[in-house]
Amino acid sequence: MQAQEPLTVTLEPDSLECWAEESTASAPRALAVRFHASGLSLRETAAALETFGVTRSHQAVFQWVHRVAEEAPDPPTETPSRVAVDETAVTIGTEQHWLYAAIDVETKLLLDVWISPRRGANPAAEFLCQLAEKHDLSEATFLVDGMGYLTALARCNLCGHLDYVDRNLIEKWFQTLAMRIDRFHQTWIGRRAIAGRWLTAFVHYYNRQRPNQALNNRTPAEEVMGR
Repeated sequence: MQAQEPLTVTLEPDSLECWAEESTASAPRALAVRFHASGLSLRETAAALETFGVTRSHQAVFQWVHRVAEEAPDPPTETPSRVAVDETAVTIGTEQHWLYAAIDVETKLLLDVWISPRRGANPAAEFLCQLAEKHDLSEATFLVDGMGYLTALARCNLCGHLDYVDRNLIEKWFQTLAMRIDRFHQTWIGRRAIAGRWLTAFVHYYNRQRPNQALNNRTPAEEVMGR
């Protein structure tokens, strides 16, 4: 089912200007990046392209994904009222890192993600302060699941409280991410920067290309910009 998801979206190419040196038409490249973001491995994506008469290597698909990451815009600037925030363990090479993420409960917009080699109140505060530089959080209430986050929120002059129900949206996103990663490898091979670029491309797909049933099949970005 995951592999069918990109076909429900327009096949018009992305507006990103990241294909200048490529001989392959932009529409198949854009489709390939969506295939990979929705669950196909690099090799499976290359095989799927062959059904459209496009023969390219899985290394070419890898390069396309990372070019999108280099040019993908940040999530739209938001003024959220409720934000769910959490972290989850990820493995890069042989080392464990922590992926921090924040999502607007109402619009489902993924506000930001960040990879840290550490876990605790200090990296949580660093993530939240970075988040405050990108979005207007003056009216936001953060939904968290631990006292360490309350300490981090206080350091950034942000408001929040413990919530184990309404914040399940962020848990569902982590589950989606985990299934996506496990679909093609158990760990990221290489440096933290490589994992970061893949996440940037995935966030771009999640916010701007993947229809959300809870939003009447609009994307989170469309929901934000349509307000």
